[in-house]
Amino acid sequence: MTHGFQPKVWANAAAAPQTTTDEPIFGALDLGTHNCRLLAANPAPGGFRVVDAFSRIVRLGEGLARSGALAEGAMRRATEALKVCVERMTRIGVSRYRSVATEACRRAANCDQFIERVHAETGLDLEIISSAEEARLALDGCAPLLEGEHEHAVVFDIGGGSTELMWLSVGAGREPRIEESMSLPYGVVTLAERYGGGRLPFPIYREIVGKVARRVAPFESRHRIRERIPGGTVQMLGTSGTVTTLAGVHLGLSRYNRSLVDGAYLTFTDVAAMSRKLAAMTAGERARHPCIGPKRADLVVAGCAILEAICETFPVGSLRVADRGVREGILLGLIRAASAEQPSAQGAAVGSAPDTVPDSVAGSVPGSARG
Repeated sequence: MTHGFQPKVWANAAAAPQTTTDEPIFGALDLGTHNCRLLAANPAPGGFRVVDAFSRIVRLGEGLARSGALAEGAMRRATEALKVCVERMTRIGVSRYRSVATEACRRAANCDQFIERVHAETGLDLEIISSAEEARLALDGCAPLLEGEHEHAVVFDIGGGSTELMWLSVGAGREPRIEESMSLPYGVVTLAERYGGGRLPFPIYREIVGKVARRVAPFESRHRIRERIPGGTVQMLGTSGTVTTLAGVHLGLSRYNRSLVDGAYLTFTDVAAMSRKLAAMTAGERARHPCIGPKRADLVVAGCAILEAICETFPVGSLRVADRGVREGILLGLIRAASAEQPSAQGAAVGSAPDTVPDSVAGSVPGSARG
């Protein structure tokens, strides 16, 4: 089931400690197939100012492709992470929040029971959003990184259980418009569970790339995107743990640094070279890289295969990396809703996601956008 959006008034806000600002604090909670993430912020001129952030790998979609249901251990991990989110929102005095769940809950036969369990144990009202709404929120969050001089954009979000793909019309001085969005039934968790997370022989790797590319091909054909690329009117923007991880690897970072990764560019040549190098490694070898680590080591190659399929279908030549996405889009929606209720108090604060988020809050988790 998919629930309609209704911003929630945080019941414990009155009992929470007073913050040092008179501005309200909004919370955005994104429970994905792989991660549970929270972002809390005040409205600020041009967007928002981050107050707190939290991310934990929960692997909610573990075993879902085989069983069609959320596993007990996965639900327990997710619920415990959500309890931490509730504690943090209570502590900082969040006044309104929106908590969403994505592909794992969309697909699971027992999603209703899980939603009820979460409410009973945490008090949260989790909203299972559609793939189209997920794409829209991701776009809202990363839109500031789009370049107005290009008329069109391919934007993608590689997640744990699915990949959201968008074709946009873009113009200087106006909001980007989604011409079409598509949800691919491939994510890093689902593909890694099927093909394994260790060293992947090149023919198997190419099999995955081909499988994903065949799914994307009709989308490309409907809009004749390849024909537009030689004219320089198409740009590409990617938001996911895969692209942020590859950016960190490419930059040679000894520790993941969001301020260096968010907004960086990757050439398709570099994407292909890094992807094939990582595919030839064992999970243990990947885990030793500071921008991958043990919790992403078995998933990153699946993400690379999805990314290569997208790059080969839309040969733009380079892509821009966004370490931002659904949570930032949620926050902007909450701020706009509050501004509509009290235009004189907050009207000036509504804008786009800020180009920078304090590294002290969001800089330690690679791929905090998604996936």
